[in-house]
Amino acid sequence: MLYFTKYANQKFDILNKHKVYLTRQQIENVLKFPEKQGQKGKYKTAEKAGIKVIYQRNNKINKIYTFFPVKSAK
Repeated sequence: MLYFTKYANQKFDILNKHKVYLTRQQIENVLKFPEKQGQKGKYKTAEKAGIKVIYQRNNKINKIYTFFPVKSAK
């Protein structure tokens, strides 16, 4: 199950103002099928297709704190 924090929900509008359009489905796909995973302090990170998601896993709930576009390393 996925839970978007209040800030994560606001992040869609924040990015839209900068002409960056992401959907909830894209964020969910990053967590379901990550190309890269990591740890940043007490948070987990997942990255795929130029999107990075910062989240915590508690039992079976993934709590999404924020997400943002990143440049893919090639």
